Amino acid sequence: MIRVLIVDDEALIRSGFTHILSAAEDIEVVGAVSGADALDRVLSLRPDVMLLDIRMPDMDGLTILKRLRELSHPPVTAALTTFDTDEYVYEALRLGAAGFLLKDTEPEHLAYQVRALATEGAVLSAKVTRAVVAGYLDRSAESKPNPRIERLTEREREILLLISEGKSNGEISSELFLGLGTVKDHVSSILTKLQVSNRVQAALTAHDAGLLKDSGR
Repeated sequence: MIRVLIVDDEALIRSGFTHILSAAEDIEVVGAVSGADALDRVLSLRPDVMLLDIRMPDMDGLTILKRLRELSHPPVTAALTTFDTDEYVYEALRLGAAGFLLKDTEPEHLAYQVRALATEGAVLSAKVTRAVVAGYLDRSAESKPNPRIERLTEREREILLLISEGKSNGEISSELFLGLGTVKDHVSSILTKLQVSNRVQAALTAHDAGLLKDSGR
């Protein structure tokens, strides 16, 4: 079972997400709380996945993400927002969020995205990835060489580009005619060499270094 904690200051969002996810046989919602109770619930319930609202009046999502970095085994966390260009999303990604979910995500897609968080450690839809990266690049300085990129093999660079486009392991497997296990091994190696904790940070590292621009994609 995938254990999920929902953190949002709106009771309607908490109850709606709980109802949708509880219908899935492989997902258990272990808690649904506002920001002030989030850290206590993480410690007591040990969820695998946390869906975390960024904007909350009692304790905002960015503060919670900072505190999660102090834990040895924090849950995989996706930021919840109502805007795909939310100004706080960029900082949330830098603080370790494994992607983000729009609060108006179609119900039939929500369980799929939670599974992606649990198995691949990220939620990166192609549409959302383009919006986030485009906004991030508008805010960032010119590309800078990153020596960690040089550690990657040609195959790993190819896979990193596909990760940056929001492709899942399954989609990368199909596109490159590689076994799923091989793709997972390559992704793990990429994260290790880039010294990042998830696919979102790997994608931003690639963009920081100008890798996507250089590829012509």
